[in-house]
Amino acid sequence: MKQYLFTIILTATITFALSWVVWQLSLRFKLYPGIRERDVHTTPTPRLGGVAIFLGIATAIGVSAANPFFETLWIPPQTMWSVLCAALLIAVIGVIDDLIDLDWMIKLGAQFLAAGIITVWGGMQILSLPFGEMILFSSWVSIAVTMFAIVIVMNAVNFIDGLDGLVAGVCLIANSVFFAYSYIVSRDIGATTYFNLSTFLAAALIGACIGFLPWNWSPARLFMGDSGALVMGLLMATSTVVLTGQWPASALDPEEFGRSQLLGAFIPILLPIVVVMLPLLDFGLAVFRRMRAGKSPFSPDRKHLHHRMLDLGHRDRDAVLIFYAWTAVISLALLLMYIGTREDWPGQYWIGAIFGAIGVAACLVVTLMPSRRAAAADAPSIESPTSASAPTEAPDRETLEPR
Repeated sequence: MKQYLFTIILTATITFALSWVVWQLSLRFKLYPGIRERDVHTTPTPRLGGVAIFLGIATAIGVSAANPFFETLWIPPQTMWSVLCAALLIAVIGVIDDLIDLDWMIKLGAQFLAAGIITVWGGMQILSLPFGEMILFSSWVSIAVTMFAIVIVMNAVNFIDGLDGLVAGVCLIANSVFFAYSYIVSRDIGATTYFNLSTFLAAALIGACIGFLPWNWSPARLFMGDSGALVMGLLMATSTVVLTGQWPASALDPEEFGRSQLLGAFIPILLPIVVVMLPLLDFGLAVFRRMRAGKSPFSPDRKHLHHRMLDLGHRDRDAVLIFYAWTAVISLALLLMYIGTREDWPGQYWIGAIFGAIGVAACLVVTLMPSRRAAAADAPSIESPTSASAPTEAPDRETLEPR
């Protein structure tokens, strides 16, 4: 655990320091886009924070090569090299897009190339999934499923980047829960290279989020842009793939794995998906909505989940905090259910279920309840009799490429 804490602190420190450097250089050389019609911020804001995020994570990966504790991560060496090269490719493409707006086909092609580097060269694939009985994938099916899964998660994380601190905070919470989960799992079934890699990547992402969030918190001085959101999505997808897709069949057998309930056999597969459920939900709704309208799935609009929160009357910070709450409640509930299926806490999965039910109910109430500020704005004004009939519009936000 100490080595993982060191990784978190190191990545956070490097990311925080480099974020200041990127911020200063961006202001000095005017490396930021102009204000667009749909933007909320009123002053040009740099969106190259992803450079600091990538370099912070890359530093942690480089230091791990000299740390005997992480020696298994580099056996074979192409495992870590594939992660680093794929992240570098996405970071470079993201920076170019943040500066000159690349065509979406070029970005999508680069995303599939990065996913191919991780899947083919790195050998990290979803080998099987439990549907009734264990379904084993052939090599080509495994590669295709894994590549699509990585690309989907990358874009899902990028799609929710529409409010100050939203992606950094949601990823911080999701990766913290995933870190705890993967650490417990590695102790349950025995540490392996893949499980250690999953925990390591989660720790590096936690550090990157901690280091970047102070610069991105409202009012943001620095945006992570595509270079940051896509790199985070790539690494979150990779850590999920190497954990979910490498489960041995015996680990899904309640008797062999010491499970008190059959539910425990499926939670290891569900929890890595649940921690990114919010971005996946927003991504799925956006793709369905746009394709139904005959548009490209990557065409921008103002109907993302965070836009709907603003339309309900929530202020920016309130909406971000509500997203944090949703992420924490859902992921923690399933983590508690997983812990409740282990031998040392048998049959206590209901604690997680109760926590989740209460938490979801509370989040629903807060989400659907308009803020007092919105209610006051909608109230008739004595000084302006016509104000009651004038619709109140939430400020337009950036959509597909918000940062």
